[in-house]
Amino acid sequence: MKKIILIIIGSLSLMFGTIGIILPVLPTTPFLLLSLACFVKSSDRLYEFILNNKYLAPYVADYMSGKGIPKKAKKKAILLIWLTIGFSVIFVLDKLIFRIMLFTIASIVSIYIWTRKTAGADKNII
Repeated sequence: MKKIILIIIGSLSLMFGTIGIILPVLPTTPFLLLSLACFVKSSDRLYEFILNNKYLAPYVADYMSGKGIPKKAKKKAILLIWLTIGFSVIFVLDKLIFRIMLFTIASIVSIYIWTRKTAGADKNII
């Protein structure tokens, strides 16, 4: 049962990540990393599919190789998280508890993304 749930979550995340390639509103890399995290414990075939796909692999290659997340990708992901959460908090939600929950989630995810190793950060710039 756990394996099926992970495949479903990973597949949904893969779908959102793929849509994020086309739509700038969805951050691609975090969704693809979530898919990989789900698939590593549930489906070797789907895990390998992402890593070997010519369109998807570049988004996760630096992170998977241990180089980190490019600074540009971090900034874009965090900006889009706050734009979408901000829109929801201001225009969609009316209950304070849901606004607080979304703000907390956005804060935790932003901190998590920003504190991951940055790709290319250890290069000497002259």
